[in-house]
Amino acid sequence: MPILAALIAIAALLAVTIGVGGYLRWRQNRPRRHIAHEVVDPSRLGADGLGAEATLLQFSTELCARCPHVHRTLAAVADSRQGVRHLDVDLTHRPDIARHFHVLQTPTTLILDRDGVVQTRFGGVPGRDVIELELARLTGEPARA
Repeated sequence: MPILAALIAIAALLAVTIGVGGYLRWRQNRPRRHIAHEVVDPSRLGADGLGAEATLLQFSTELCARCPHVHRTLAAVADSRQGVRHLDVDLTHRPDIARHFHVLQTPTTLILDRDGVVQTRFGGVPGRDVIELELARLTGEPARA
């Protein structure tokens, strides 16, 4: 009987772990809009300026396996929209920036408005369609496929 109770306890613990992991993964790729807004200074990031309409600010590291894919996606979105700029900041040797923006995982993407105010934050790999919808919401242009 004690073996059966132990197996049931292990199965219950496994189910809870899978459920919590699934919830955290679902939540990870969703945009967060209720964030402390701040104005981003592009010179602190090593950039010469922001986009005229919006900026896609990506935080990456050298060892991030998913970062090149996100970089290509964000660059393609920025290239397809007038006034949208993509900036990729490598945090490998910039822990000060990682601490300042509370980056705990890479890739992390921030969408900034024309004034450099953080409007949306994504942890993990955001889908192109979600990025397009957020830019449409921010700029007032229709979303693109």
